[in-house]
Formats: sequence, structure tokens, C-alpha cells
Amino acid sequence: MKKYPVVLTIAGSDSGGGAGIQADIKAISATGGYAASAITAVTVQNTLGVEDVHPVPIPVISAQIAAVLGDIGADAVKIGMLHSAEVVLAVKEQLQAFRITNIVLDPVMVSTSGHRLIEDSAVKVLSEELVPVARVITPNIPEAEILAGERITSQADLPRIARTLSCGGRVSVLMKAGHLSDDELVDVFYNAEADNILELRSRRLSTPNTHGTGCTLSSAFASFLAQGLSLDDAARAAKDYINSAIVSGARYSIGHGHGPVDHFWALHE
Repeated sequence: MKKYPVVLTIAGSDSGGGAGIQADIKAISATGGYAASAITAVTVQNTLGVEDVHPVPIPVISAQIAAVLGDIGADAVKIGMLHSAEVVLAVKEQLQAFRITNIVLDPVMVSTSGHRLIEDSAVKVLSEELVPVARVITPNIPEAEILAGERITSQADLPRIARTLSCGGRVSVLMKAGHLSDDELVDVFYNAEADNILELRSRRLSTPNTHGTGCTLSSAFASFLAQGLSLDDAARAAKDYINSAIVSGARYSIGHGHGPVDHFWALHE
């Protein structure tokens, strides 16, 4: 019998379908993985922004993770929105109990519309407890500034910040450059296992349809790792996937704010 490459995504739900667990499931499926999920919070949101966040009780979060890992298992785990310190610790406890190491952590802190998605007290716990046990983290510029405790003002800062966030060279870091203003978009991937820097280049595209790009990229990364790709190859494949999803998504209109990327762009080709 054939076996699916399974990715468990642990994240919040986006009622608008563009980000969060919905984007994760779409990205994992579109890139050839089987998506299982554990929902950490239910958000009330659409393309215009986040209106409310309802946390899922911690025992229910832990039970979802245990239910999936105890039966289906996971070749990789993607972690997104963890809104409190208690949730961070509960997720870490479950992953360690099941000896999960192939972890892609997207340190979600602020939504595309600017809504804070994590409590202040959770940032320190996330940085100290969960980042060190991840295989890869995928911060954008604002998230990296919070984790590193310093401003990032130029493309030249990214390799140094990536190494700073690598927990002494133990965690690989994909620095997303979308918040910079250069004409060319150059994400920087520090492969901690090989101690090398990989530049991932693409043309910057002016489009409002960028909702869920971080969720989508990190989920694709986890999906490719689950399928056995090396870190560098998974980073390249994830970058190519999200770039094509952004380009294709720019052709569509949905909602009245920040629309989603086109997760299933390959079906339209």
C-alpha cells in the first residue's frame, strides 16, 4: 500500500479561508501532502481584517494533536498561530511526547491587516521554548525584529539576523523579505545543518492579494520536507510555489481588502 506524506498543521482557523489552518490545508494538499490539523483558535476575519479571536481550550488543542499523532502520525509538523504562553508549552509537550523533530515553525504574531495575534507574554516563551526545538522557522521582517530585539532596515541585514535567530546554529531560518521595499524580493535561507546561506529571488509584484502568504509558504516547506526533500531543495520548492501562487492570485478579485493567493494555481495552468 502507498503511504501519504503526512503534515500536521497546528494553527488558528481563518473564517475567510485565506490564511491560517485553511491556507495550510490548501498549500499542503496542492504540494502533494496529506494535511491533518489541530486548531488552536477560531478567528472572526475576512479580507478586511480580524474582528475577534476565540481561543480553543488547551486540553482540546492537546487532544487534537495526540489524536492525530497517535493514529496517523506525521512526517512533518507545521506550527502557526499560538496565541498564549500556555498554548506554546502545551504544543511543545505533545510534540516532545511523540518525538517529533521535523518541525516548521511560522512565528505568527501580527496579521496582514495589523491585528496582534499573540499575547506579549507568549513571545518570550515561544522564543525560548519552541524555537529551539524546531527544525526550521520562517519569520517575516516584523516577527524577526521582535525575536531578535533589533530593527531590520535593509536586505543586507537578513543573513546576519538569520544566524542570530538560529539558536547557535541549531535551527534553520527562512527570512522572508516581503516587508522590505527593494524591487527584487530576496528571501534568505540559513541552512543550519549545512551552515550555508541560500538566496531565494523573485520579482516583487504589486498586488493586494497577499493574505496568508506566510502560512502558505511555511506549509509548503513542511509538505516538501515530509516528502523527503533536503532543506535547500524544500526551501527552493516552497519559494517557487508561493511565488507562483502570488502571481496567479493577483489576477483574481475576492472580498474588499487583502485577498488570498491562489493555492491551486497549478490546476489553472
